[in-house]
Amino acid sequence: MRIEATFVTSAAAEKQFLVPDKPMIAVCGKSNSGKSTLINLLAGQKRLAKTGAAPGRTRLVNYFDFGDFLLADLPGYGYAAVSKEEKAKWARLLDCFLAAKEHIAHVFLLSDIRRDPSRDDLQMVAYLNYHIIPFTVIATKCDKLSRMKQKERLKAIANAYGLGMGNVFAVSGLSGEGKDELLKQIEKVIEN
Repeated sequence: MRIEATFVTSAAAEKQFLVPDKPMIAVCGKSNSGKSTLINLLAGQKRLAKTGAAPGRTRLVNYFDFGDFLLADLPGYGYAAVSKEEKAKWARLLDCFLAAKEHIAHVFLLSDIRRDPSRDDLQMVAYLNYHIIPFTVIATKCDKLSRMKQKERLKAIANAYGLGMGNVFAVSGLSGEGKDELLKQIEKVIEN
């Protein structure tokens, strides 16, 4: 799969959401879970999606055209050093986006492989299951662990979410580990 990715637009409100003319994959997860880094990995570019050391960098729905599919980078949930009002605004934006599930082909839910899923993560999985939105959990930052520890953590994460091991992928935006498996998953999403 050859990827030519470009930034399309940002949406701050529901009326600005794109209606895709091709499969759309949404990327969601807690603040600082590695969403922007994952997008840059998939694009093979270092600065397509803006990354930052501080959580809460993504505050809008950012759309990227990847040729065969559209990717939507959603605001992070959970911890971010912002006001309650700003967090509530992000939550409403996320809810509105996911409510238009007919436009979403798949969701990648990012979760730091070193951490157990938070209450917010579990709530997101419950939401996706309830609304029958297909998703895959991407265990990010796997370069921080040995192969043995990765397997252990993947099993723990799958169990915490009530998923099979085939629904959780270990990926590193820094080393590129897991990129090929992720691209195969994207190909399956596009084909369906």
